Amino acid sequence: MDRFKVTFLPHQRSVEVVGEESLIRAALECGVHINASCGGEGVCGKCRVIVEQGGVEGGVNEHLSPEDNEKNVRLACLARIQEDVTIRIPTESAIDRTVFSDKITPRRTASIKQVDFESLKEQGLFIPPVEKIYLELLPPDAQNHMPDVTRLIEHLKLANDEHKLELTLPVIRELPGIMRAHDFKVTVTLVRPVRDDGKTQLTNVQPGDTTGQNYAIALDIGTTTIYGQLIDLATGACLGEAGDFNGQISYGEDVISRIIFAEKPGGLAKMQEIVVGTINKVINEIVKRSGVSKEDISTITMAGNTTMTQLLLAIDPSHLRRAPYVPASTLYPPFRAETIGLDLDVHTIALLYPAISSYVGGDIVAGVMGTGMYREDELTLFLDIGTNAEIVIGNKDWLACTACSAGPAFEGGGVEFGMRASKGAIEDFSIDPESFEPMLLTIGDVRPKGICGSGLITMTAVMFEMGIINNRGKFNRELDTDRIRERNGVWEYVLAWQENTQIGRDISLTETDIDNLIRAKGAVYSGCMTLLEEVGLSMDLIERIILAGGFGSYIDLEKAMTIGLLPEIDAEKVVFIGNGSLMGARMSSLTNRIRKDVVEVTRKMTNFELSETPSYMDYYVAAMFIPHTEIEKFPNVKKKVEMWKSLPVQ
Repeated sequence: MDRFKVTFLPHQRSVEVVGEESLIRAALECGVHINASCGGEGVCGKCRVIVEQGGVEGGVNEHLSPEDNEKNVRLACLARIQEDVTIRIPTESAIDRTVFSDKITPRRTASIKQVDFESLKEQGLFIPPVEKIYLELLPPDAQNHMPDVTRLIEHLKLANDEHKLELTLPVIRELPGIMRAHDFKVTVTLVRPVRDDGKTQLTNVQPGDTTGQNYAIALDIGTTTIYGQLIDLATGACLGEAGDFNGQISYGEDVISRIIFAEKPGGLAKMQEIVVGTINKVINEIVKRSGVSKEDISTITMAGNTTMTQLLLAIDPSHLRRAPYVPASTLYPPFRAETIGLDLDVHTIALLYPAISSYVGGDIVAGVMGTGMYREDELTLFLDIGTNAEIVIGNKDWLACTACSAGPAFEGGGVEFGMRASKGAIEDFSIDPESFEPMLLTIGDVRPKGICGSGLITMTAVMFEMGIINNRGKFNRELDTDRIRERNGVWEYVLAWQENTQIGRDISLTETDIDNLIRAKGAVYSGCMTLLEEVGLSMDLIERIILAGGFGSYIDLEKAMTIGLLPEIDAEKVVFIGNGSLMGARMSSLTNRIRKDVVEVTRKMTNFELSETPSYMDYYVAAMFIPHTEIEKFPNVKKKVEMWKSLPVQ
């Protein structure tokens, strides 16, 4: 996609963005403030800009007069970039004081790492766990009455003497008919063993040559959502994907609630029925979108946390919530997908990622395996942030892990106007340093209806840097703005007035919301610090941070460090992988190397229980400030705060 340069005057700031991006998002990325409070829908009419050079598409509505059109005035939230442009921000859209704009930090998001099929081939790792082989067998005659199964096995041995085959009864039942109906020309599906001395499973026989139709489903079984992809095992391409909310959320949004329900009579069977039902909906939607026959889906690779895995398999999860928190198993053998009710062909083999402990599950192991950090030299901190935060530190020589409860703030919970990252959620934010008027951007560029996790982090960081809140998250009540007010005994900042929202009410950020965020970020930061201490390391030795989880793609790294969610580290060292669980599941479908390596990885990964580590609480208490009780640990944040204090803005 084409990229274009956008220059903002009078600030003399430029940024390069992809075509069709809106001017207001380009401004935010560049660190330039434009007044806007409707989330990008164009209804407040405050984000007026002048196009001085180049051209944009759109940006005109009833808020602009014919005279405005003649002067090339546009609404920044509606104007889409088509070429290199120069934009002037008039005083009514932003106070013309370059000193402030120069101090605003542009957005810094992590670089994105995705599954690279070509590199797998170059490294010799493209060895799918399930392969198809086309055979042209000699039919039996008077001189050769070799049984059908023996005939097939002997032919495979001629082609590859490594095959030690194991057949199932359903395959033997079908074999005679398929062979004779198609002149003994068949395609067999083989599941490679994990161990070198293991047996290869022959799971399916198809007429003719179907080697070009070999597919896998990669599936992330999340507590909140279930997401899947259909993978072409010949090319590595994703042919279709779909997701849905895990139906179990009706019985509780957290795993503890679901474990408690599963302990009731019939509860475990109900939990399994519901999650299998959701998975089948996702599978059928993927199949529909891709046009692939279920008969050609050879395997489904799945990853989920320990509780989700046990509920899927109808294994009693009650001991996961009781000391000493022991899972039923951490390793699971391959099994036929249909045996647990998955709507796939009888021959489809299911592969499940193993877990480490009750709170570090297969989803985290999948992320570690998918990123390849377990076979690389770089000392890496892997962080998957959600309601729980799972942390892994290490490299190819050693690995250590832990988990902590962060609470729901990062996913919109515990916040009065909090919501998940969906259409209408405020995801990005800045404040004019003189008028204290906000600039809001929402997902989907529509009127706001709530605040998502990345937006909450950015708001808190910006307000702290500018002195609007102190290091305990309390508002400066002396500021000259009607947006800071007291409501029902709680102080808040009004982000959007009711006439500019979807919900017909003012949307605000309260001190209670900020306090919940501080608790959540304190848990994550102290978890990282405790694990580092337990393995005898310090943060300055970490060479790379890998972020996984739903909101990581939108999180502003600078702002995450400002509030103390992440330790201060060069932003260039931070990599985002998105859904690490899904990435690992996809990688597992493409290379049997992961299936072989994962057993060793789980055995060498040392798990630390924070509840049994005394220093964790000390770190947690110290982290209950923005960014930390010892701001010297965050020198860049300290510098920004001191800079804002020195400016005559109030």
